[in-house]
Amino acid sequence: MAPISTPQTPFGRVLTAMVTPFTADGALDLDGARRLATHLVDAGNDGLIVNGTTGESPTTSDAEKSQLVRAVLEAVGDRAHVVAGIGTNDTRHTLELARTAERDGAHGLLAVTPYYNKPPQEGLYRHFSAIADATELPVMLYDIPGRSGVPIDTETLVRLAEHPRIVANKDAKGDLGRASWAIARSGLAWYSGDDMLNLPLLSVGACGFVSVVGHVVAPELRAMLDAYLAGDVQKATEIHQRLLPVFTGMFRTQGVMTTKTALNLQGQPAGPLRLPLIGLTDEQTDQLRLDLAAGGVQL
Repeated sequence: MAPISTPQTPFGRVLTAMVTPFTADGALDLDGARRLATHLVDAGNDGLIVNGTTGESPTTSDAEKSQLVRAVLEAVGDRAHVVAGIGTNDTRHTLELARTAERDGAHGLLAVTPYYNKPPQEGLYRHFSAIADATELPVMLYDIPGRSGVPIDTETLVRLAEHPRIVANKDAKGDLGRASWAIARSGLAWYSGDDMLNLPLLSVGACGFVSVVGHVVAPELRAMLDAYLAGDVQKATEIHQRLLPVFTGMFRTQGVMTTKTALNLQGQPAGPLRLPLIGLTDEQTDQLRLDLAAGGVQL
């Protein structure tokens, strides 16, 4: 089969939404962040999202967010796209975070749908447009109605795509039909935001992944994507199926909790969580070990 043509990739193809390492007493671990970022890029990620949901952004301060962006840029900014999560449910606050991320040197912005206050589609359009107007950085939208309570409708995505700095969407809707239409009509670079759907979303036009399991299986994700792009769909499917226990295990409970446990088991910098997130129970940790081992992950 001939290689598969895909859209441009403004932020790379395999990105991990990086956890934020903390010290044992709960402080920001900047040295750990540098080491973890280096490990993730060495493993095959060509982009990192910092200060996203997986980075515990709801419980880090604005100053900590800024420090984290600068630390990760220092470690891997010459080898990978460093995208700063700046989304909140307050447009003014989001614009402040966006401008700070630009000053800090971030390569792009990740803007999640405003959560809890459930704005209408016109509110979403104005919110995201204001973000794109606030800096010169390219913007990746983040559509995750399961957390935000409101989806970005296809018509809104098409309108937003007209802005020259809104270039991509991280799709965590879990709806291949709606994704197909939105990809076809918007022309946005489309990134899977749901690891179980990484391969299926490639088949309808996605260009890459923003992953959580990329913390532990980045080489396999890269191999799956490379096989698919080379036209070897059978090999890509085989890799996808081998990773099913990992996809399942990392989301049996809250994903940051499982990810930090997996990294700590591997001896990578991660540390504890900040409340309201908590560590896994012994039983959950044992199950995670079994799931990861079934997917070929060494702990």
